[in-house]
Amino acid sequence: MSERAKRIAIDWVTEHEKLLIDVHDKIWRWAEVGLQEVKTARLLTEILERHGFKVERGVAGMPSAFVATYGSGKPVIGIMGELDALPGLSQKAVPWREPIVEGGPGHGCGHHGYATAALGGALAAKAAMEEENLPGTIKCFGCPAEETLVGKVFMVRDGVFDGVDACLGHHPGSMNTARLGSGNAMNSVKFEFFGVAAHAAGSPHRGRSALDAVELMNIGVNYLREHIVQEARIHYVIEDGGHEPNVVPAYARSWYYIRAPTRDLVEEYYERVLRIADGADLMAGTTHKVRFLTGVHNGIPNRTLAELIVGNMREIGAPTYNEEELEFARELAKSIPRKQKMAMLRRLSELIPDAMELMDVDLNSRIYDPFGEGRKGGGSSDVADVAWNTPTQQFSTTMFIVGSPGHSWQNVASGGTSIGHKSSIFASKVMAATVIDLLTKPEVLRKAKEEWKRRMKGLTYKSPLPPDLKPPLDQLPPMPSEE
Repeated sequence: MSERAKRIAIDWVTEHEKLLIDVHDKIWRWAEVGLQEVKTARLLTEILERHGFKVERGVAGMPSAFVATYGSGKPVIGIMGELDALPGLSQKAVPWREPIVEGGPGHGCGHHGYATAALGGALAAKAAMEEENLPGTIKCFGCPAEETLVGKVFMVRDGVFDGVDACLGHHPGSMNTARLGSGNAMNSVKFEFFGVAAHAAGSPHRGRSALDAVELMNIGVNYLREHIVQEARIHYVIEDGGHEPNVVPAYARSWYYIRAPTRDLVEEYYERVLRIADGADLMAGTTHKVRFLTGVHNGIPNRTLAELIVGNMREIGAPTYNEEELEFARELAKSIPRKQKMAMLRRLSELIPDAMELMDVDLNSRIYDPFGEGRKGGGSSDVADVAWNTPTQQFSTTMFIVGSPGHSWQNVASGGTSIGHKSSIFASKVMAATVIDLLTKPEVLRKAKEEWKRRMKGLTYKSPLPPDLKPPLDQLPPMPSEE
């Protein structure tokens, strides 16, 4: 039954490529940033409803968050779709730098492909369930604002993922695989300093500079960096430092990310950063407020799910590329220094022995076994908070060229071409096949759950968010106009 149902699901994706490519292209073109993915969410939910899913919109207090459900009973298999683009990465689908809108957003992390694969996987699995009369439930989660680590952690706190037996996600990348590494836990927090305005030349002694406090805090944090574990990261931007040099700034604001391999370490370093802010007040004669925005856990991978996913990748077969696509990739690769590519591949060769063979490869069509067990990445993801509550695994398919940096215009460019289309179609098939396996092979789902319990031994999930904290809808940046 499983193999026949998988074939039905895979064939459904092939037969509906036009629909999925249209979705892929629209989301790429709209490029809506976090918590503003209104058109993206509307498109996805309307299609899901037309295909028989029951949709709940605006979950966890976020207008663009949704849950679409089909079926009933156990098992309940979740499919995550991320929706948001990145500010400042607007780019045409050409192999040279050319924004569509100067300063506008673009899908530099490939979330248009993430969302398309979630939609395609959910619809294809539903078609197979219907034809084969399979029991169980599919839940497709529309998850906004991953880039600011907001969407899923609020959804988890508010019970949106409760009752899910396993959860899957697809993230575009430069290879076809399922990684087993873990990102850092993190807190996102803003500091607002309040001083006294004065004429910076005529009466500076009357002023109390909020900008001085921001800078003094930054200096204190710089000294802290020597005394935290090597894997930890603390970085910031100054969002508001005043308006004219001849006015002592009465207001200034900074935004910090505090990352570390575990939640306990994040909390420890966060407390030290808070004390540094207090010290900045003492030195500058200011006061301040703390605005906690969000926090996430470190990731919990699942090898059982990763091996199941990669097995389906091999069964389906990775995309191949025509000469036009290969030429596009060659031209795009000219924008990436070979030294940069070499450095990236040398790091990768610690995990994949033959990685240096990719020096002269632009589009990677190979399929790799799961790798990276025990490795900690510097970044963070709100997928982690889902993984602390149910067996969860992401996988990647090739949408970006080898050596392309994360969050880059190069990623936007390739993601808007047929290279991106092939990534999303392949991912939709892999997603659908894996969902069918989890619905029809209880022994595999049981093994994934047992592994999750082993990894969670001695750990208890506690939301990083205060129970009354609301999503930061008031922090939304303006969307640049296409005019």
